[in-house]
Amino acid sequence: RGLGVGVEGVVEDPERPTTVKVRMMGQVQSARRAVQQLLRVDYEKTHAIGPKAEKKVVRAIETLGPKCDAIVVSDYDKGVLSKHVMAAVAHLRRTRNIPTIADPKLGRDYSLYSHMTAVMANRYETELATGVRLTGDGNLRRAGKRLVDMLKLDYAVITLDRDGIFFYPRSGAPELIPTLAKDVYDVTGAGDMAVSVLGLVVGSGHSFAEAVHLANVAAGIECGKLGATPVSKDEILAELMAKQRSAMAKVRPLPDLLRELSERRRAGQRVAFTNGCFDLLHIGHIECIKYARRHGDLLVVGMNSDASVRQLKGPNRPILSQQERAAILAALPEVDYVVIFDELSVAPLIKKVRPDVLVKGGDVGTDGVVGRDIVESHGGKVLLAPVVEGISTTDIVARILERYKK
Repeated sequence: RGLGVGVEGVVEDPERPTTVKVRMMGQVQSARRAVQQLLRVDYEKTHAIGPKAEKKVVRAIETLGPKCDAIVVSDYDKGVLSKHVMAAVAHLRRTRNIPTIADPKLGRDYSLYSHMTAVMANRYETELATGVRLTGDGNLRRAGKRLVDMLKLDYAVITLDRDGIFFYPRSGAPELIPTLAKDVYDVTGAGDMAVSVLGLVVGSGHSFAEAVHLANVAAGIECGKLGATPVSKDEILAELMAKQRSAMAKVRPLPDLLRELSERRRAGQRVAFTNGCFDLLHIGHIECIKYARRHGDLLVVGMNSDASVRQLKGPNRPILSQQERAAILAALPEVDYVVIFDELSVAPLIKKVRPDVLVKGGDVGTDGVVGRDIVESHGGKVLLAPVVEGISTTDIVARILERYKK
């Protein structure tokens, strides 16, 4: 109450004591942290709640739920989340279109979470519920699809401890988001932090994809703290800014890129590819890049070097150096890798990268796509991105010269 948090929905049950968890901590002299958790003792009752308490919980959901922007259900297997309680939550999703997110208990039967918007489960919970061993991206996809289909969800979110988070939407491309944790001191509260941030961001009107990325950041920060400690907005912003500064790590020499693509393919991921000079990045470039990323699990952008651009466009180009152009491309979230090539034609690069999907702007026509024969020869496909009319670097340069001519 003192913090302004509503407590109208808190239900008291005289038959159940408030759960108390006692953590036994030991001193660690040689480690950078002072203490380490040895064991935990819980004082609680976990039998199913009685009918009176259940009715109070359902009534609270029916009364307060319609006022919510999102509902997060964390199942600690303490007997509170009965079928009637979960049915009340599912009803709000169905009738009010309120996003509902379940953090499930460990078990094989997840029918309790049917018709939620999303379920966020950890690695072991997912394996137990789906029967799929989570080894490799292919199995992650199978497990995600099984959760979505089995429970009639819109999204499945699988937390993978040191490997990050896997996001599987019913519609759209799945995504494996690497962990951002630098030093794992204590995983206590990391799952709670992830689902809390997921609910907060979705409830604020953002997409589930954006929410999952922020949840991953927050969970990584939490793992670097001792105990269940709050994560501040400033900490999340600082981590995001640090990540942005490291965007240039996406710019790879060709041998390094080919090794990484080999690993990604072994995990079952499809490689999308597009290319260009990208001198004065404009909306046409952006739309083409977004389109390309939607058709693969990762996107490689081939970018002409300064020498290549001069030969193609003339001695006054490029306007921006290859370092600047590469940095701008690498800052785009849709771009996974940038590789710079010196040749006039992109065909030799395409032959080495062997993309599953080659994307170019629709203005060139399918027959005019360089590398089409190479891609189709190994079973790949060529797609044309929708054209943004009236936009090109040449037009922008002409506009600038006209506007600022003396």
